[in-house]
Amino acid sequence: MAEAFSIRALGASDLTAYKQLRDTVLAADPEAFTSDATEELPKTVQSYLPRLGLDKPEGGQFTLGAFQGGDQLVGAVTCERDFRVKSRHIGLVVGMMVLSHARGQGVGRALLTECIALARRTPGMELLTLTVTATNRTAVALYASAGFKRYGTLVHGIKLDGHYHDKDLMALNL
Repeated sequence: MAEAFSIRALGASDLTAYKQLRDTVLAADPEAFTSDATEELPKTVQSYLPRLGLDKPEGGQFTLGAFQGGDQLVGAVTCERDFRVKSRHIGLVVGMMVLSHARGQGVGRALLTECIALARRTPGMELLTLTVTATNRTAVALYASAGFKRYGTLVHGIKLDGHYHDKDLMALNL
């Protein structure tokens, strides 16, 4: 039986766990992320503080975490927002990650559902966008089931070990 999990916004006290999660997942699934594990590893815990949006009272910038057993961070997703006047209506979903042992339990779906709900409650937020490695069928299906539509493909979006991977570009009108 799958262990219950809870979803909540990450705070500054969660940054160490977030960095550990991120380092683990980037190393385990390099083709799924634009960020590179070897580049990210030396970053400090504090370098991820802006992802939390604590300095953005307008909202729309946040990182959600999925916790099992009350305190083990097993997944996360970030929504970034451009605060320039012409594009502040758009949020960018990035860094959707779930530890391998927690996959298949609805963690990713719960993170995405809460991300969308929070974006919908954000004044002025009208659209969410994301990129996903086109061959990651599970992730593409998850985003499509939540209402995201593919509007294009970035051919050769990432290059890993001499091999290219396309990135699907997807959007959801809020």
